[in-house]
Amino acid sequence: MRRSVAGVSMRDVPVRELAALSGRAVPSLRQWVAERPRLGVARALLVLATADALSDTELRDELTVAHQDARSADARSMSLVYGVFLHTHRQYRLTADHLLTHFARWPGDEVAGLMLDAFHACGEAGYRERGDALAEEQYALSGPESWTWTSRLAWVRAEQGRAEESHVLAGRALALFPRSGLAAHARAHAEHEQGAGPASTAFLDLWLAADPEAVQFKHLNWHAALQSLACGDFADARRRADEVLGRADVGMRAAANWRLLLAGQTPAGRCDLTHVRELLAAPGGMAEVFHTFNLALALAVEAATDDLRALAHRAARDERPDYRHVLAPVVQALAEITAGRTAAAVDLLTGLTGLTGPTGPTGLSTRTERLGGVRVEREIVQDTLARALVDAGEHARAAALLHPRISSRAHHTYEDLLLAPKAPTATPTAVLPAAPTAAPAAVLPVV
Repeated sequence: MRRSVAGVSMRDVPVRELAALSGRAVPSLRQWVAERPRLGVARALLVLATADALSDTELRDELTVAHQDARSADARSMSLVYGVFLHTHRQYRLTADHLLTHFARWPGDEVAGLMLDAFHACGEAGYRERGDALAEEQYALSGPESWTWTSRLAWVRAEQGRAEESHVLAGRALALFPRSGLAAHARAHAEHEQGAGPASTAFLDLWLAADPEAVQFKHLNWHAALQSLACGDFADARRRADEVLGRADVGMRAAANWRLLLAGQTPAGRCDLTHVRELLAAPGGMAEVFHTFNLALALAVEAATDDLRALAHRAARDERPDYRHVLAPVVQALAEITAGRTAAAVDLLTGLTGLTGPTGPTGLSTRTERLGGVRVEREIVQDTLARALVDAGEHARAAALLHPRISSRAHHTYEDLLLAPKAPTATPTAVLPAAPTAAPAAVLPVV
């Protein structure tokens, strides 16, 4: 079932390129809009692809024109444009609610499926579950011949921890359309859960070589770095971080480096601490909990203990529950680790990682899931607790925490190092960072 929307469907090359997360998507969409300037959905999809680079005025003006043009087409086009308006304004709950209504009227709409990430972006378990159920319904309606819905369901299964199903679905989607970026991403997640190692990095390198401008080029290289780290190829993990991740990729670089440090390895090139402080102090620096968490990891890599304590204090005073009850103790635990107080870190993290309290489908606690991001990204909290437990002399508890991974993945060199009584100390930097000695004036201010 491939529904045409005022002449717009997955059969149109620009839409297909956008769904595939291709590096050619934006140029193709720009050309499409130039050729069909009164096609409202085309203009709206270009806005969806470029929203982060548009000012508020540009966003409003472009979508006003798109909506006017969509009104002269049909109700379905108007609904799509309105969905893009909500999504690009980061009104994710409203976007999700609108999509439920949209799919009830136009089931199987692959173009509307481009906005399904809104359900997870809400940051609420109820919305995530509704979004997952919606993807399953659309896949059932469209059938396995739809590479877009097969790719989407592969992603859903990966996030549900159903790695084998995800891998099969991703393979099917890639067989139908080899350039499906969502399927490639889902496969990377499934293979992380399975421990595919070099086989996964080989697939990712081959897939990316065909489109070096792919939207996910950096992120999939980060996935490859994690596979290399997991199977003990630390040089390759560092190489990918240094060669692919730039100054703007603070979160991915910090996540890779913190894992390297936890395993007792030399990190890749460091982040600029001044830049991290500027990002946190900027308007919107704490607008999203997962973004703030990544910046906290960057501070931890730099052993910026005082900055971490200040950030934890800010999060603890935040009115948003996820900041106050989840982010604050995690950041405080990072501060304790960088200060060498691992027992205090254990106390802070234990209730967030599945050793106590209810757990979700990820194996981590339901509270930890409120940090946002995806399974592999939140896994670093569990890694941190495992290392802290071992350093605090509680090896049995650390082993119990990581047992599900070690018993299910084909390789687990990284987990073995997390459980080592002492991290290797071949080089001065191959240990957990020590407390900083920065002057108080250089520390992130408490507000």
